[in-house]
Amino acid sequence: MNILLLGSGGREHVLAWKLSGSPKLTRLFIAPGNAGTAESGENVPLSPNDFLSIRQFVLDHNIGMVVVGPEDPLVNGIHDFFLEDGRLKTIPVIGPDRKGAMLEGSKEFGKQFMNRYDIPTAAHKTFTKENIDEGMRFLEQTQAPYVLKADGLAAGKGVVICPDKEEARRELHSMLMESKFGTASSQVVIEEFLRGIELSVFVITDGKSFKILPEAKDYKKIGEGDTGPNTGGMGSVSPVSFADEKFMGKVEKRIIIPTIHGLQNEKIDYRGFIFFGLMNVAGDPVVIEYNCRMGDPEAESVIPRIQNDLVDLFMAVSEQKLDRVNILTDPRSTATVMLVSKGYPDQYEKGKVISIRGQTHDSMIFHAGTKQDPSTGNIITNGGRVIAVTSFGDSMKEALSTSYINAEKIEFEGKNFRKDIGFDL
Repeated sequence: MNILLLGSGGREHVLAWKLSGSPKLTRLFIAPGNAGTAESGENVPLSPNDFLSIRQFVLDHNIGMVVVGPEDPLVNGIHDFFLEDGRLKTIPVIGPDRKGAMLEGSKEFGKQFMNRYDIPTAAHKTFTKENIDEGMRFLEQTQAPYVLKADGLAAGKGVVICPDKEEARRELHSMLMESKFGTASSQVVIEEFLRGIELSVFVITDGKSFKILPEAKDYKKIGEGDTGPNTGGMGSVSPVSFADEKFMGKVEKRIIIPTIHGLQNEKIDYRGFIFFGLMNVAGDPVVIEYNCRMGDPEAESVIPRIQNDLVDLFMAVSEQKLDRVNILTDPRSTATVMLVSKGYPDQYEKGKVISIRGQTHDSMIFHAGTKQDPSTGNIITNGGRVIAVTSFGDSMKEALSTSYINAEKIEFEGKNFRKDIGFDL
């Protein structure tokens, strides 16, 4: 089978790496990919949101399945585009349709969905620039700290936690009146601050049944000790020590099953990943947010632990035969450390040459923001998050130790990474 994988980040590199190991795969194309995905398949210069060009490529190259890595094309309706085209509708797309993707595409939609199906989440209210005064009054009635979320997609950076009321007022004004996050913050959700520890839980579903994948914990803040602004993710670990059988039983009963039933009740034919961003509040799971795809950098910790053939797994999703599949999981721990560009998540420079001192045999190197310089052949930086270093270990500490040893061997000007991944576990 020929497969087209959409995306260009670390998540897409680990998916490409895993798909390339399947005997069912004939050719793997990645659009647009990065310097790392080129080692697992053939990069093609297509935007994941250029549906017409993707259509032509799929027809010209006898593509038998499309795997969608990032959220943008899902929210923009690539699955619907295939279903509505007579020549594409029989080609499986791994990822939900537009309505299903709105679980991530709109924080307000996701919150209302949770409310309808009694799924535990933080108390909240949504505001626009037309009722910003009401939003300011709402802040007066709310206790610090204050959580403000851009309603739409903001590349994982649209959440601001303000320690005091004045900062919250400034942020609300900036988001609504000055479009701090562009159209993503045309609506802002203000919600209750939850005290606890976060984790990410993933399922894959065929619309009828679901399978729970290994959980992970990621680290969003740029600074050690979880300080500074949010990023797309600075590292992750899997499994998560407190996600024991009792806790995960609560997650499945209170959150996963009601979510799947809700999707079915609303006639959303959801075939793909669901990412549950959760908070463990005194032993009880509460949903912070939904995502409609695998996380990044969580994918770099989770996918290597899945021992199933990924092509087989995706075929079971497309054919609604997932109930026949058992997820096989490597019992070892994985730890991922993300190397980022100086200045990220704000302004940063690209085009820095990447080199490696010695060998990194004990780690998997997944590229995120990289490309090959066509004039020199050098691998250079091409994004804020540049490379993810993932390692196995018999414990989280052992896996982290190996990742940090090899992170030091990778060099580029302005390299930055957190040295305390897993500190709270």
